[in-house]
Amino acid sequence: MARLKEVDTQKLTPEQRKVRDAIAGGPRGAVRGPFLALLHAPELADRIQHLGELIRYDTTLGRKLSELAIITTARAARCQYEWHVHAKIAAESGLPAAAIEAIRTNRDPQLADPKERLVYQFAHELANSHRVSEATYAAVTEAFGTLGAVELAGMVGYYSMIAATLNAHEINPPAGSPMPFPD
Repeated sequence: MARLKEVDTQKLTPEQRKVRDAIAGGPRGAVRGPFLALLHAPELADRIQHLGELIRYDTTLGRKLSELAIITTARAARCQYEWHVHAKIAAESGLPAAAIEAIRTNRDPQLADPKERLVYQFAHELANSHRVSEATYAAVTEAFGTLGAVELAGMVGYYSMIAATLNAHEINPPAGSPMPFPD
């Protein structure tokens, strides 16, 4: 971590220990990435990790569409760490390598699946312009319902916040890993 010292696990406050244990004991399995910074503010870390668990693991969109929205958001924010982690998960979830690379290089991913195309379009518009066109919004609510549209907007917002945390504190991929967005 270039800007923050990692919280010393031998010197955790009771609040930090509680949050660290909750994060490590949940679906994430470990404390890494943005939570290395957020542990400096344990109440904030706790609230964010609860929201993140819902957004990442429990929406109606499913893993593949969620990861598509996440990497689209990571690209808009040029967030090295978020991309590094979620591009791998997107590939494991079945997103084509060519689509992932197109998103990384800021090109249209040429997604053939209509639902993937809608999720990409919505996330791309919202993450880049902070708005969603009437046509895209109508198509997303038609395909996924109001719940899906709300979850998708929440996902883009959550991962934008995480990207801001990672970028502000210069939390990058592990040493030796390629930087997805070279300057």
